[in-house]
Amino acid sequence: MKRIFLFLATNLAIVLVLSFTARLLGIEPYLQDGGLSLTSLLAFTAIMGMGGAFISLAISKWSAKRAVGAIVIETPRTPEEIWLVTTVRRQAETAGIGMPEVAMYDSPEVNAFATGMNKNNALVAVSTGLLRNMSRDEAEAVLGHEVSHVANGDMVTLALIQGVVNTFVMFLSRVIGHLVDRVVFKTERGHGPAFFVTMIVAELVLGILASMIVMWFSRQREFRADHGGATLAGRQKMIAALQALQRQHPAPLPDKMAAFGISGGMGGGLKRLFMTHPPLEERIAALQSAA
Repeated sequence: MKRIFLFLATNLAIVLVLSFTARLLGIEPYLQDGGLSLTSLLAFTAIMGMGGAFISLAISKWSAKRAVGAIVIETPRTPEEIWLVTTVRRQAETAGIGMPEVAMYDSPEVNAFATGMNKNNALVAVSTGLLRNMSRDEAEAVLGHEVSHVANGDMVTLALIQGVVNTFVMFLSRVIGHLVDRVVFKTERGHGPAFFVTMIVAELVLGILASMIVMWFSRQREFRADHGGATLAGRQKMIAALQALQRQHPAPLPDKMAAFGISGGMGGGLKRLFMTHPPLEERIAALQSAA
């Protein structure tokens, strides 16, 4: 969904800016003439990695609104807005969370997302395409799915996982760069170009591998949110909503759009490791078997 793409993209941008700034200002205490200080390196990468993840989480509502042009419904005026706000309020009360901001954005895509720093300060947004192409029962289930993401604390958990992943990717890439620089290129003092080139390559490779962990968590939380939506709106409504998504997208979305779709993407083999969502048929089967 959009929140995952926005969170990961914002997180990456913030980490890169923090890393570049630290390098520019010369405040990388782990770089020493005699080698690397592993203690300083771990502290530095933990601050950078966790800091990037939680800064992106803190601004997630702001960035999401601007990325899709979402307009928060302050005072519901139309029957559609009244139904939307009333439904989210009822579900939030049932889930035991504070009332999220409710927003709409103009898009033909059938989509919705939820994001926010905590359970009581969240945003639930839906596209106009979803409201036009789904019945009220199906849309209610989608809203329940999104409210469940908020109630489950998925964005905070994602930030923790992403922060830990960031930390170890940055830590290991610098250790690998140091070893290559010392062992292969025989640099005796300071760090030569090989350190920085190897570090960048290692960071890219490790980042790809680490993203599998984040994507695995993303797929698991979709199953939980589906069950949460079934609890808030009704199991048959949740199944009907997922089946409606199948009808809306009979063919797989392009790779570059997979993370934006409410239904995620399709794939097998290695491609499956990078999917943000399980296939819709698996999600439907999980709900049916639970019944």
